[in-house]
Amino acid sequence: MNALAADRDLPAHVERALAGFLDRASTTILETEPTVAAGIDALRGFVLGGGKRLRPTFAWWGWRGAGGDPDGPDAEGVLQAVSSLELIQACALIHDDLIDSSDSRRGHPTVHIAGAKLHADRGWLGSPATFGLATAVLVGDLALAWADDMFADAPLPAATLSAARPAWRAMRTEVLAGQYLDVRTQATGDASVEAALKIDRLKTAAYTVQRPLHLGAALGGAGPDLIATLLEFGGEVGVAFQLRDDLLGVFGDPSVTGKPAGDDLREGKRTLLVALGLQLAAETGEQAAATVIADAIGDADLSDEGVETVRMALQQVGAVEAVERRIDELTTAAMAALDRAHLAEPAPAALTGLVVKATQRTY
Repeated sequence: MNALAADRDLPAHVERALAGFLDRASTTILETEPTVAAGIDALRGFVLGGGKRLRPTFAWWGWRGAGGDPDGPDAEGVLQAVSSLELIQACALIHDDLIDSSDSRRGHPTVHIAGAKLHADRGWLGSPATFGLATAVLVGDLALAWADDMFADAPLPAATLSAARPAWRAMRTEVLAGQYLDVRTQATGDASVEAALKIDRLKTAAYTVQRPLHLGAALGGAGPDLIATLLEFGGEVGVAFQLRDDLLGVFGDPSVTGKPAGDDLREGKRTLLVALGLQLAAETGEQAAATVIADAIGDADLSDEGVETVRMALQQVGAVEAVERRIDELTTAAMAALDRAHLAEPAPAALTGLVVKATQRTY
């Protein structure tokens, strides 16, 4: 693999690795039971149908920063190992859409909605919604199982894969713990700043940036000091990434983000943006703004006009400015950690670009 081509066109290489693995993984089961093709096609469409490929990209640059050589014998194996992160992401998003009752993802019907439509179109017995739910659970489970297979089957020395397994195991556990904490927080109604930040660190920071960096660096033979510094860097970037996501969930353009504006509010998510909005409204005595924000959380029928009213309330009490300020503080801390890491070139410049992409994006 040519170093310049791999570094520049990494998403295309990830796509290639995923497509090849999905072809290999599905061959036997499709020969044995061709009726599962619809579920496999749903997974294939989800995995290969877009996405930012952030997790494999952070992992790749963790490996490169630890001295990994794209022209060396391990490059293809590392590419397969880091690309497997996209299958964990597919599992998380498919199940997340089901948990949140989301109708669309990346501008297309979610897996459970598409499954329900298939059932209805074919005139099958029972409830289309129940079939769609079951389809999403099983397709998400398949993605997680195949993620393990893709990682474990990467053509790398056993010792190299073994060094990366602690990051792999921790990441899977942390994202599920973060998801459960998110669901539990919605159920308990905990709208505190502390709860929102705890979810951000577990569900997003660890899973999106920290552990992928950890995994990549471990594949490159990094020692504990470098891994600790990368975990610090990744924690700051990951939380900043989620805070930007929170802002886009309320203020983003649906034609760009691929999800309806205000869905986080309708789903009852206790984001830091919402938590700060309620806290600042209480501190400044803005009771009307507090009521607007509180009433919108979990309102499944919240209209576009209602979302706009919440936007104005969040801006009025200073919540948007406070979140932007936190993003800036986290980004500054992340860059300081990156400087201390003393990574091999060209990883520092690449990771700096990823920080900008993750924290200043409009999609």
